[in-house]
Amino acid sequence: MAGPRVVCCGLTTLDVTQVLDALPGPDEKVVARSAAVEVGGPAANAARTAAALGRPTLLVTALGTGPLAELVRDRLGAEGIDVVDLADDGEPPLSTVLVTAATGQRAVASTNAVGRSVRLPATALLDGAGALLVDGHLLAAQTTLAAAARSRGVPVLLDGGSFKVGLEGLLAHVDLAVLSADFALPDGAEPTFAPDLAEPDLAEPGPDDHEGRLLAAVAELGPSFVARSHGAGPVAVLAGGVRTELAVPAVGDVVDTLGAGDVLHGATAAALAEGSSWVDALAAGIATASRSVRFPGAMGWAVTGG
Repeated sequence: MAGPRVVCCGLTTLDVTQVLDALPGPDEKVVARSAAVEVGGPAANAARTAAALGRPTLLVTALGTGPLAELVRDRLGAEGIDVVDLADDGEPPLSTVLVTAATGQRAVASTNAVGRSVRLPATALLDGAGALLVDGHLLAAQTTLAAAARSRGVPVLLDGGSFKVGLEGLLAHVDLAVLSADFALPDGAEPTFAPDLAEPDLAEPGPDDHEGRLLAAVAELGPSFVARSHGAGPVAVLAGGVRTELAVPAVGDVVDTLGAGDVLHGATAAALAEGSSWVDALAAGIATASRSVRFPGAMGWAVTGG
């Protein structure tokens, strides 16, 4: 498919996923219903989502030179994703994912990419880009690309799964931040007053409105559009000082929530690259993420045509 491409920069992992009847307790062994080895990580799954939706996609990440890195690179290439590897050696981080069969909920343990040395990317990677997605990992590389994207007028979307040290510098170049329900700023980082909300018909968030104050605090760091997802609940939105919500479609039986947030961000980025407004792009992301939880794995919806 021709047209502007989605550039995703951030974490790629190799995921070992096992589906269980129940999570094991201390010193307990359980037999899994199934097991799979798959590519994961927020930026990688977002790139896979954008590619599955038909957008030309580039993933800027840190893989390395070992056999696991080659396995990940081959799988991404098979899905039509161009990869720029910023790592000169090593292997991609490994994640262990335990999915509870009855609820689709998952528990994840991962080495992530903390402390990994990577090269800074060339800003020419943004040539032809319609949107840039960053996930808070590989912060120096992401900040370089985000600053260049801002100067080019390319919208920058943050997958805010959790706060990372130094994220403030990246947020200064972010247009749209979509936060998870687990996202929280460090103690003392929330403002006592949010100037953008000081309009005659809008009330300042009260002391018990923790979400309102969080959205306002993140907006003060740079993004003009901030949203926060809540699983099956409505997505809270702050745009131009106005608080709204976007509904999440009912999905019936949930098979697997693994990667649903990544799908949300990847589908939102794909819609942004197509020229959609921020609200329409986020609504498209919500719809795709809602479909995804009816299928196993982060990309089961794409494989089965869901």
